Amino acid sequence: MTSLDIDIGIASPERQAITEGLSHLLADSYTLYLKTHNYHWNVTGPMFQTLHTMFVTQYTELGLAVDDIAERIRALGHPAPGSYAAFARLSSIAEEDAVPPSREMIINLVKRHETVTRTARGIFPIAKAASDEPTCDLMTQRVQVSERPPGYCAAFSTRPRRQAGRSPSASAQRPLEPLCVSSKLSR
Repeated sequence: MTSLDIDIGIASPERQAITEGLSHLLADSYTLYLKTHNYHWNVTGPMFQTLHTMFVTQYTELGLAVDDIAERIRALGHPAPGSYAAFARLSSIAEEDAVPPSREMIINLVKRHETVTRTARGIFPIAKAASDEPTCDLMTQRVQVSERPPGYCAAFSTRPRRQAGRSPSASAQRPLEPLCVSSKLSR
């Protein structure tokens, strides 16, 4: 990447290191945006409307986030990556061709939001050491937003408990159990 010769109180090597971290975050966020949009287009089943709406909320937020991240990279004097090839090289989130069932969609999105959280947290020490408060603030915002979806798992991934020997209609009256108690179980 070619950088601009700017003097914002952060030395060029630190700006370069922060930019590298932000570029990974941009790639992870954009890849998650695409995955979420894919799920929005392709979700089916009894939770269609709820999930369809939830996915709109998530991909809209991610669309705004990628702009904020790219603009911060530019403010640091570097060009933001903006091609599929660059995102594929930089992202720690793999692309997905398949359309999983809605339950797996939720689990996949929770895992990928956790990835984005880890990527954002990895930038903090570099930005803090360089006294780059705007990047630290942006990372705080990104972590706060990307930590929310694991809570969606409990809110949206429930099914009736079945008891042995009972008919499905009888088990439908039972309390709900989570489908994904923790995404760490399915890693």
